[in-house]
Amino acid sequence: MRAGTSVRSVAAQFDVSMGKVAFWVKRAQGKRLDRVDFSDRPPGCPRGWNRTAAHVEQRIVELRKSLREESILGEYGARAIQAALQAEAKAEEVSRATINRVLSRYGLQDAVRRIRRPAPPRGWYLPEVAAGGAEVDCFDFIEDLKIAAGPLVDVLTAKSLHGASTDAWVLAQLSAKGTGQCLLTRWQRDGLPAYAQFDNDTVFQGAHQFANAVGRISRLCLALGVIPVFVPPLEHGMQNTIESFNGLWQAKVWQRHRVENVHELQACSDRYIAAHRARTRTSTGAAPARRPMPENFNLNLHAPLRGQMIFIRRTDETGHVHLLGQRFAVSPDWLYRLARCEVDFDHHCIRCFALRRRAPAEQPLLTTIAYHRPDKPFYGEL
Repeated sequence: MRAGTSVRSVAAQFDVSMGKVAFWVKRAQGKRLDRVDFSDRPPGCPRGWNRTAAHVEQRIVELRKSLREESILGEYGARAIQAALQAEAKAEEVSRATINRVLSRYGLQDAVRRIRRPAPPRGWYLPEVAAGGAEVDCFDFIEDLKIAAGPLVDVLTAKSLHGASTDAWVLAQLSAKGTGQCLLTRWQRDGLPAYAQFDNDTVFQGAHQFANAVGRISRLCLALGVIPVFVPPLEHGMQNTIESFNGLWQAKVWQRHRVENVHELQACSDRYIAAHRARTRTSTGAAPARRPMPENFNLNLHAPLRGQMIFIRRTDETGHVHLLGQRFAVSPDWLYRLARCEVDFDHHCIRCFALRRRAPAEQPLLTTIAYHRPDKPFYGEL
């Protein structure tokens, strides 16, 4: 070609296309033949045609560093960098998505990415339950459901953690005595679990304003050898099993049927519970074994307390927890963290264990607190 031969003649001589001849001639244009790189190159454009200019990328990186160290607001994300670029005189307009891609390309977002860890096993805060050796029944209330042209009602729901056996009772009046009768009905039919889990409602736990108060439901559990467990106030997670069933019951029973009174609602609920139990019969059969209910059981609310109560609590800024109407010191090194507080009435102590979702199998003993509960009589309807 440099000697004056036409493109067509060279293509015919080497049996290649005219485009290939033009390509290699352009590759060697302006260079000595011994200095031309005739090796193959990767296909595609080595740098995207629409990639942000190098000087703009460098400016984004510089602004990230300067804003992090000098910004009054302490903001150095894509929005703050974009505002800083727009404030400069001759800066190019860059979108937040582009800024985030530049920061990721330079590795400036690696340290702040959220680490996704596997979820802990069910009942991880109770080692025996997490290992599959014990069952726990979860209880909760769906409150203030209004029957058309009828009263407000409350629904007590129950679901076992491993066996998935469910129950629901429609109560015209919210009371600890009525709740206890529902628990006895369930346990006489299914047997006693190792644990019974509740939230911190006064119906379950008893009065909050009095120190050392133990309510009717807790006394019922202790009398039957069932350990009552009270989850942390105002926190999700440990009650997900029963809260999920609450939503399911409302969607499949409450919202699907129009009833005139409490009896019709209970009948609809009973049909659904029976069908739900039939579907989960396999899980129920594989669940940990339950103890039979004692024959001729009679609850004595004035009997001395025996056994254990468990409170899952989060420590405050000084490492204290609140339970039984009192404040107990756990550890000055365990702040704003979960702790399992086992109140042992037989050995007159409270054992506090550290809990972490990240390491559910590690639950070291933080402290043992001496606790001698005064022999207070039970106040309330017998």
